[in-house]
Amino acid sequence: MSRLEEKFKKELAKKLQTDLGIKNPMSVPKLSKIVLNMGVKDALADKKNMEKAAETLALISGQKAKVMKAKKSISTFKLREGDEIGLVATLRGERMYDFYDKLVSIVFPRLRDFHGVKRNSFDGHGNYTLGFAESSVFPEIDPGKMDKVQGLELSIVTTAKNDKEGEALLEALGMPFIK
Repeated sequence: MSRLEEKFKKELAKKLQTDLGIKNPMSVPKLSKIVLNMGVKDALADKKNMEKAAETLALISGQKAKVMKAKKSISTFKLREGDEIGLVATLRGERMYDFYDKLVSIVFPRLRDFHGVKRNSFDGHGNYTLGFAESSVFPEIDPGKMDKVQGLELSIVTTAKNDKEGEALLEALGMPFIK
């Protein structure tokens, strides 16, 4: 069991229950999964770009990424249905808690001019999404070996019923929101 998961189960769940006024301890919001999503810019031009991006996402997430294919054909982008255009990795359980811990304690402090994440990136159901313009902020990635800057999108899915509960959960888990 990861350090953050243990802390959540022993201390934070009880605190959240009293703060949110929830009677049933089973309905206290918790992390469900973290989805890492990467759209590969030049995936159609060169297959090596897709392989490099998959390697990068595997280093960041600690597991092999799933290749996503285009659902529709879009002629202006020279895109056909079924073309490989992106990668996704879904983290659950211990790996999810370890990644979240790394995100909050290592990645955010490494960002330049970082004052916290916005509170308005919730989706109405307590889930939070944020994006990184480049994946080199993660400690596993060596910026010297990267030839292309690759963006990354991160969705934190919770069991919260609304944004207020989701925000309280992420704040309890150490998410640095803008004051």
